[in-house]
Amino acid sequence: MKKILLIALAAAGAVVARKKITEGRTEQALWAEATDAVTKSR
Repeated sequence: MKKILLIALAAAGAVVARKKITEGRTEQALWAEATDAVTKSR
């Protein structure tokens, strides 16, 4: 029973970690877009 609980906790931790990484990448992309150098088109 303890092994199953440990596996479930590890899986939950992996899901949370993946979500945080995805959110970080999304926010970083948004900041990169917002702070990009603006070039004038002629």
